[in-house]
Amino acid sequence: MSYFQQNEIELYVEQFSKNGNPYCGDSYYYVSTKDYFVCVLADGLGSGKYAYESSHEVVEIVEKNHHEDVETLMDLCNNALQRKRGAAVAIIKAYYHSKEFVYSCVGNIRFYLYSPEGKVTYPLPVTGYLSGRPQKYQTKRYSYESNSRFLLHSDGLNISGVKAILQKYSTLHSTVHDIHTRVDETADDTTYILGSLL
Repeated sequence: MSYFQQNEIELYVEQFSKNGNPYCGDSYYYVSTKDYFVCVLADGLGSGKYAYESSHEVVEIVEKNHHEDVETLMDLCNNALQRKRGAAVAIIKAYYHSKEFVYSCVGNIRFYLYSPEGKVTYPLPVTGYLSGRPQKYQTKRYSYESNSRFLLHSDGLNISGVKAILQKYSTLHSTVHDIHTRVDETADDTTYILGSLL
């Protein structure tokens, strides 16, 4: 498990490969600047080496271009996956000064934002995956409040009652411990990213 705190973001990330496979088909990247936070989670189709290659390609594109807007990043990722197996991809970009974030996702990755008032934002995923074919994205902009929490996870994590989990604990550390107990490492490659926008 990795932990990160910088500027206005606190983050825990945990990743498991299916059955301890040397290649995990999920890849992620995040960066925080003084103005914004960007996070990408990519789930390569299937598992093993080719799934890893697809998801890793996405992460490298976002790492090089994180200054771009989310729609542009999704286009760049899609173009990079031509002649590869393809990947489900979710990108979040939070702007600290305006307290807004932009989110886009294609494929079976889940995102929840929980505000201190108890409201849950859950953008419905767009079916499919990025593979270089022309693609429509549902890129949405939301406002957020200080101390909002979010959970982003690949489909290897089968979790219900997310609102109750995000609401239950006073610290992110306790929340991440609860989520960790629900991971089935034999089910699929699994990645979850739990954060707080301070």
